[in-house]
Amino acid sequence: MRVVYDCRYVRVGRHDGISRYTAGVVGELQHLVDLVVLISDERQLEMLPAGIRWRRVSGPTSVLEPLVALQVNRLRPDVVITPMQTMGTAFRRYRVALTVHDLIYYSNPEPPHDLPGFVRVLWRLYHKAWWPQRMLLNGGDAVVTVSHTTEGLIAQHDLTRRPVVVARNAADLPDPSLVATDPDAQAGARSIVYMGSFMPYKNVETLARTAELLPEYTLHLLSRSTPADEQRLRDAAPRARLVFHRGVSDEEYHELLRRSTALVTASLDEGFGIPLVESMGYGTPVVVSDIPVFEEIGGEAALYAPATDPAAFAERIRSLEDPAEWRRRSTLSRAQAERFSWAESARAIAGLAGELTRRARSR
Repeated sequence: MRVVYDCRYVRVGRHDGISRYTAGVVGELQHLVDLVVLISDERQLEMLPAGIRWRRVSGPTSVLEPLVALQVNRLRPDVVITPMQTMGTAFRRYRVALTVHDLIYYSNPEPPHDLPGFVRVLWRLYHKAWWPQRMLLNGGDAVVTVSHTTEGLIAQHDLTRRPVVVARNAADLPDPSLVATDPDAQAGARSIVYMGSFMPYKNVETLARTAELLPEYTLHLLSRSTPADEQRLRDAAPRARLVFHRGVSDEEYHELLRRSTALVTASLDEGFGIPLVESMGYGTPVVVSDIPVFEEIGGEAALYAPATDPAAFAERIRSLEDPAEWRRRSTLSRAQAERFSWAESARAIAGLAGELTRRARSR
């Protein structure tokens, strides 16, 4: 069974969510199947496991995308897995599983700012109705999604007749020796961390207003921000102690987690939430909005607050100033993080690929 995995969404230089998911899954999947990955830029190989077999094809935002299967057919795959649902499938001679990470952009239609202009226009048109999603998903042979929450939404909106398999997001967990090495210091650190974009559905204004209610706390905003983002948040909470890092390395991110009281996020909607798993992996508690997917990820370890209630967020953070409560949440957090693994997700995808291959060969 030859499996081809579409790695054309891997970022150059630094992962985003889909890029990290792709690299995590293929790192384990290569041990389970005969695997070849697709790239569109050889620099993507720097972000993928060393020595992985690859082939180069046109990019996912190219005008050639509707007919990309003509290029992929040359590899003679049994199954192709793509981490998006937009891969061209016309004239394919293989089974394909398409991935849906979330349905955020139906209720929050603003596209990511780094997409080409014509793609941003198509993005908005695509999310004005459900039928384009149904057409794409039913054009494949199976659907992969990254959470049981999104699996439920796919069923609720009747988006596909194809089988749906959950292969959850995960994170590379640190060695236990690096977990919560000084819990008393973290409980009293008066430092909270946010890792994520500044798009409207991320609702970062609530976090800024929370920090304003906690005058002795510093809110570290780690992702790349624009002057407009920063001014908007300073206007929302002029007395808050906000530090804009404008992007950090993985090492800087992990070190901040190890020195902070909590990771916080007030998202109105998400498909998953890798920062939660990353923070819990370091034993750093998370205080998050009470949306279903965060409850799936955080379980009993996380502290929850209504997404638009800064006072509730502040109260939950204050509760972690008690060293005993911080230690309890820290222990629960590490145990919860260990429930998510790339190996488990890769096994789910390998199982799906095997089933699709058996169906094809039995015809």
